[in-house]
Amino acid sequence: MKKSLALLLVAALLLGVFALIGCNKPAGTDAQQLSVCLIVPYSFGDKSFNDSALEGAERLKEDYGIKLNTIECKNEGYKQNMMNAAEENDFVIPIGWEFSEIKSVAEEYPDTKFIWIDNVVDGIESSPNILCITYKQNEGAFLAGYIAARMSQTNAIGAVGGDDSEVINDFMTGYEQGAKYANAGINIYTNYAGDYENPQKGKFCAEKLHQKGADVIFQVAGNTGNGVFQAAKEDGFYAIGVDQDQKISASEYDDVIICSVKKEVGNSIYDTIRAFIEDETWNGGQNRVCGMDEGYISIAYGNSESKQQISEDLKNDVAALAKKIAGGTIVVESSK
Repeated sequence: MKKSLALLLVAALLLGVFALIGCNKPAGTDAQQLSVCLIVPYSFGDKSFNDSALEGAERLKEDYGIKLNTIECKNEGYKQNMMNAAEENDFVIPIGWEFSEIKSVAEEYPDTKFIWIDNVVDGIESSPNILCITYKQNEGAFLAGYIAARMSQTNAIGAVGGDDSEVINDFMTGYEQGAKYANAGINIYTNYAGDYENPQKGKFCAEKLHQKGADVIFQVAGNTGNGVFQAAKEDGFYAIGVDQDQKISASEYDDVIICSVKKEVGNSIYDTIRAFIEDETWNGGQNRVCGMDEGYISIAYGNSESKQQISEDLKNDVAALAKKIAGGTIVVESSK
């Protein structure tokens, strides 16, 4: 009898302990029940902006077991694709300015959370189920311009943009400022392909800049930018990549890509969804600005297997400038 009573007391104590543990468990979300849809205006496979977003989403699937869906719009049906995604997913993540009708879609689907990458909704405060994420790409472009000017042998550098838009011009503004910081007399030539999915146009644009004397050319044009790398390889000049570390993602051009401006789109998506999974944090109705000070913008030089065209001394100078930018000592101009 005493033995049975003792066992009952032990069991009761254990139940109490487990109950306390349950009460102290932090709030969170069952990730395996969470469905996320990533939507791009054309397709994945650009080795740059879109693929960075996909990499972050795939890490969420691997680390937390989320259900991941993707939609490639092929340059049409942006609104309808957002609506289709909102019907079936907890999170919808449109990538790019093409999804400008996001506010009206979000109003129709108030229980779905939207994360708009690289753009801001007018009056975002009135849209609690939309979080906008933008980036200080001008900061990374400053360093790219500095490197380009230091590496140039012709006193002329260039940049190819996907289109004449606010975000692309923000890259251009930082690039020019950084180049002139290194060499006030540097010649800077730019043009726009008017397309993010046409490497042949990128090649043509780069060749035009090279004919003007540019021997280092920065590509800010998505898949079109792969044509810049092709021109660099054929014509014998250097190129700078964007969004991902393209010495790795476009390793076939490692011998001409000297560095890349990393814009951590994937990490920003990963961190946002992870915060929701772990403690249900959601900062809807806001624009989150990701910069160098948070580690979302940087310069990348490949890995140990990559060819290194840039000297350690120049890399050290770039690292020192990055610290000044992150700390606010150097203020990079913006087109926004």
